[in-house]
Amino acid sequence: MPKDDTKPPSAGNAPAVEQCDQANVYLPKTKGKQYHQGVGPTNSNYNNTSRTAKSTFTSEVTGSVGVSVSAGLTISINALIGKIEQKYDVHLSASLTAKLGNTISVDTPPKTTTNAKYGVYRLKNTGISYRIYSNCESSPQKTVTSYTPLKVGWYLWEN
Repeated sequence: MPKDDTKPPSAGNAPAVEQCDQANVYLPKTKGKQYHQGVGPTNSNYNNTSRTAKSTFTSEVTGSVGVSVSAGLTISINALIGKIEQKYDVHLSASLTAKLGNTISVDTPPKTTTNAKYGVYRLKNTGISYRIYSNCESSPQKTVTSYTPLKVGWYLWEN
C-alpha cells in the first residue's frame, strides 16, 4: 500500500495535545474620567471686593507623576499604555513632570475664593488581564484599574 503523505506522523496511541503560545493579555474595557494628581500645595486667593479681581498663581515645586495600577496586571506598563492608546486614540506617558514656575491668571468673582493646583491629569481606565498557558488554558480574569499620565496642567475651582 502506498504511503499517505497527507496525514501527520502518528505518535503511537497518544492523543493529539492542543498547543498554544503562552501570552499575557490585557484588554481595555472602560475609559474613565481624567483625574488630577497635584504636585505641591494648593494655591488660593480670596476676593473680598465687590468687583471681579485677577488672580495669578505660580507653581512652586517640580514633581513627576507616574502610572498607578491595581493588582493583577499580567503585562508591562508600556504594553498597558500601548493597548489603551490604541483603543481610545489618546497619547499617554509612563510618567509626566509638572515643573516649577508655570503661571496662570484667572478672574475671581466678588466674595469668592479661587483655588489652583498644578499637576498631572491622569486617565482612568478599567480592563481585564489574564494569562494564556501553553496547554491553551487561561488564568482567571482579573479586573485592573489604571491611572495613566495624560497631560500637565492646572486644576481650578471656586468656593
